[in-house]
Amino acid sequence: MPRLHTRAEEIAFADRLIAQNWVNVFERTGIEAFIARQGSKIHALYVSSPAQGHGIGTRLLNHAKSQNDTLELWTFQKNLRAQQFYTRHGFIEKSRTDGRGNDEKLPDILLKWQRNKG
Repeated sequence: MPRLHTRAEEIAFADRLIAQNWVNVFERTGIEAFIARQGSKIHALYVSSPAQGHGIGTRLLNHAKSQNDTLELWTFQKNLRAQQFYTRHGFIEKSRTDGRGNDEKLPDILLKWQRNKG
């Protein structure tokens, strides 16, 4: 994907999330994964390639679930791996767009998770 924001803009955005304690990091020998969210909105969930498949993303997502009754996020329609991951964790598709409303101008999907009441 093309770079849409300057490095300074990306750092400022990350600083805001970190200052509000909305970033959780998984570390062993270095940062291997993180989740960035603002309340119930997940901005990013990233797991490095070597750390994938070991439950780290699930642990970060479950931590976010433990703090919210609902979670929502956008993912690109072409990111099938992300869609499968979130579907396995109880997210359902709420809507799709042609991408006109996002910075990348790529078709995307809104996914939402809601805690079962009962």
